[in-house]
Amino acid sequence: MQYDIIIVGAGPSGLSFARSLKDSKLKLLIIEKSTARAIRDPAPDGREIALTHLSEKLLRKLDAWERIAPESISPIKAAKVLDGNSPYSLGFDSDSVAGAALGYLVPNYLIRRALYEAVEMQDNAEFLTEVSVDGLGTDQHSGVVHLSNGDSLEATLIVAADSRFSATRRDMGIGASMKDFGKTAIVCRMEHQHPHEQIAFECFHYGRTLAVLPMPGNLSSIVITADNDIADEIVNMDEALFNRDIEQRFGNRLGEMKLVGERYAYPLVAMHADRFIANRFAVIGDASVGMHPVTAHGFNLGLRGQATLAAQIKKALALGKDIGSREVLERYERKHMLFTRPMYWGTNGLVGLFTNDKPPAKAVRSIVLRIANNFPPIKYVIKSSLTEIRQ
Repeated sequence: MQYDIIIVGAGPSGLSFARSLKDSKLKLLIIEKSTARAIRDPAPDGREIALTHLSEKLLRKLDAWERIAPESISPIKAAKVLDGNSPYSLGFDSDSVAGAALGYLVPNYLIRRALYEAVEMQDNAEFLTEVSVDGLGTDQHSGVVHLSNGDSLEATLIVAADSRFSATRRDMGIGASMKDFGKTAIVCRMEHQHPHEQIAFECFHYGRTLAVLPMPGNLSSIVITADNDIADEIVNMDEALFNRDIEQRFGNRLGEMKLVGERYAYPLVAMHADRFIANRFAVIGDASVGMHPVTAHGFNLGLRGQATLAAQIKKALALGKDIGSREVLERYERKHMLFTRPMYWGTNGLVGLFTNDKPPAKAVRSIVLRIANNFPPIKYVIKSSLTEIRQ
């Protein structure tokens, strides 16, 4: 069967890309190896997404934002960055920011559910679940995907949104720069005695980092980044000991803290594709760029990238051009690459500095925080980048 676009992967980027083309009359197929039930009603995974203002705007355009219950959306009104054992912090507030928030914290599974609900109702998209792509290829006119069920499907354009370890990206000969940090992110929720006042904290302690992000009520999302060799110990730590450990590491700022639900562990590996396109093929989302979570830009880059590609496709349609042509895809690659490369390498450099506990690095860390805090132009640039207020 012939499609206009085959999308490999029904994660947030694949779903949002399909939704961005809702009025295009293009025939879309979304291939997903998970079950229909798993993508229709995704389970909580411990990940809370810090959405920028641009991402909020995009989700509203995709008819997804209003599908998320307002009580599940937590505004971040201020943020503080702490280094080691020092009480000094780099601070950002939401003064003069639209909506009086730096960003919004929303559970990942609720965003995925909202996007699925939006895509499910559009006439030009269909899902094919519980199958994987075993291979693919393209020629001058179209691309073909070969499925695990033995079928082969053809499309004018193939778009991969199938994770930072994308098999389809590799099959199309696109390499990637990868950075294994040798660390694991352990995420969970904790309730606490004192209110968080909608302030997000990033604590670069020596040996590990701790992020405490405000959720509705007296609830916070906890993100611990630790070396791989001690990650299992943290995940399996006695609950009472875990509670006390987090309380102490956070300086008892929130009083008594108590674990709510499970602890989840995710290995930290960053990735940037060498190219975003090949012949009648493009990568979006984590298949194009997978970020370290310290700047909370991974999900937001995924939304930005799919919107960039969709905009180029719609422009080509309006001009009567081939949506899978090299000209169209190169415009997407140039525009998105211009933004992702500095963000990717800058984030990796930041992580390298603030997780290096050698004395020279500690000194530089302290200096960097003070310069950023006391030089308004630098602080404004950082704030604008993290919130995407003017994008």
